[in-house]
Formats: sequence, C-alpha cells, structure tokens
Amino acid sequence: MDRLLSMTVFAKAVELGSFSAAADVFRMSPQLVGKHVLTLEQHLGIRLLNRTTRRQHLTEIGASYYEKVKVILAEVAAAEGLAAESHARPSGRLRVNAPLTFGIHALMPRLTEYMATYPDVQVEVSLTNRYVDAIEEGADVVFRVGELADSSRIARRLAPYRLILCASPAYLASHPPIISPMDLASHECLGFAYTELRSHWSFDGPDGPVTVPVTGRLMIDSGEALLMAARASMGVMLQPAELLEADIAAGRLVRVLPKYRAPDRPLHLLYAPDRQMTPKLRSFIEFSVAVFGSGKD
Repeated sequence: MDRLLSMTVFAKAVELGSFSAAADVFRMSPQLVGKHVLTLEQHLGIRLLNRTTRRQHLTEIGASYYEKVKVILAEVAAAEGLAAESHARPSGRLRVNAPLTFGIHALMPRLTEYMATYPDVQVEVSLTNRYVDAIEEGADVVFRVGELADSSRIARRLAPYRLILCASPAYLASHPPIISPMDLASHECLGFAYTELRSHWSFDGPDGPVTVPVTGRLMIDSGEALLMAARASMGVMLQPAELLEADIAAGRLVRVLPKYRAPDRPLHLLYAPDRQMTPKLRSFIEFSVAVFGSGKD
C-alpha cells in the first residue's frame, strides 16, 4: 500500500475519532481504513491504536507517531503548494528599490514591458541614492550599483554600468584644457555624494589604468542634479551613459578625454535568500536578467 496514503488515512481517523468517519472523507469502506492502519502497524512493528467495538484511542507510541505524521503531511502539502504556485500566474504587489539615475533612465522605460506582460502584478518602485537595507525595509528586489559589501543576499550580476566624463562647451572654453586625467586635479569636478566618485576618479587609457584625486565645491547625491550643474557650466562630471547621452547628442555637453574609459561599475539585482520564490518574484528576476544582463554570474 502507499505509505503516504496510509499515513493520511491514519491521521484522519485519529482526528475524526472513527474509521467510519474517515471512510466517508476518503470514499472508501471502514474495512479499507482499518487495513491502512494495520499496514502501518505491521510496517512499524508497533500498535498505534487500541480498538474496541465502540471506541478507539491512541497508544502512547501511537500518539507520538501521530504528531510526527502531522508534521510530515504538512510538509508534503507545503511542497505541493509551492510546486503549484510556481506554475501560477504572477500576481500581487512587488516592491522594487533602485538608485535614482538607473531607476529613471534605465528601469522605468522598460518597466512598462514587464507590467504589460504580467497585468496582475502591482509594482511599487522606490528610488533613492541613500544606502539602506531596502530588503529589511520591505523591498522584494533591489538594484545595486557598485561593489557589494553584503554577502547575506542572493546577487544576480547584470551588465555593468558605463560611466562617461563630460562638461559643457562653455565650461571647457573658459578653463585650461584637459589633455590627460591628471589635469582634472585642477578643475571643478562635480562629486557624487556617498560613493567613491566623491573623491577620486579612475580611468583606463593608452598607458594603462590611472586614478586621479578630484575636488570641487559642489557635491550632490543625485545624478539628475549633477546634470543640471554641468549644463550650467559648473564643472566636469562623471556619470552613467543613460543620463548623459541625450545631452551629448544635442551638444549641451561634450565628452572629455574620449581615449580614457572610466571602469564600468558593477550592477546587481539582490533579493533575500529566505524570500519565497513566488511567481511574481521569479518573473521579475527573469525579466531583469533578460533586459539588463548579462553580467556573467
């Protein structure tokens, strides 16, 4: 006999207090219920139930066995529910956290595709450059730019974040020429707060990698605000390509040191290892890897 079925029948007989009541639930005869219980007893070599013509009650070992069986059946039900859920249509509220510039210029233009594909998912997006443990604060997934310091999260590597060095034509016309990265030390460099970009910029050039200490009177924690400052000829900026390409194409900004490439910054998608892999979470992870990959995990 199927041992799991026998356990299920045994547990139901205990809970309902009789073989006949359990038989009604499973649409089988009371004799077959008794056979399932007997099969378990023979397999275990113990008596689980003391039975008379009027009543039944658990033996001491039978009571302990019943408690274990309840746990096993609950785990089986949970596993089957998880398998069924994995095939279910993604639905419910999905909370996403991302840096401002990436969120506005990369995520938001593509998010409509995800929401059109999964109309039963409601997406709540939080955009901030302040470093917080967004998952602890309730986010399901987090986009993170830069090196990861927290190894307690599951990280999916995405395509790196490309940075561009630029300034306005007016700024470049009124300041000494920038021929090499070291010339930046004597310029107003618009610093990005809370990251390494506030104090030093690195490049790969014809002669290899070089890191330059940078200073400036203006430091902001928003790429969009830095863009306004660069347009106003307040200094040189090093920010993501998504933020700058339109201004460069329109001539409002000019690339500086085009032969020197700023190292790409890592981009990851994070989620908690204990977070249940619901259909909505799985679908968004797969979407993000497809759209913003690949970073070669």
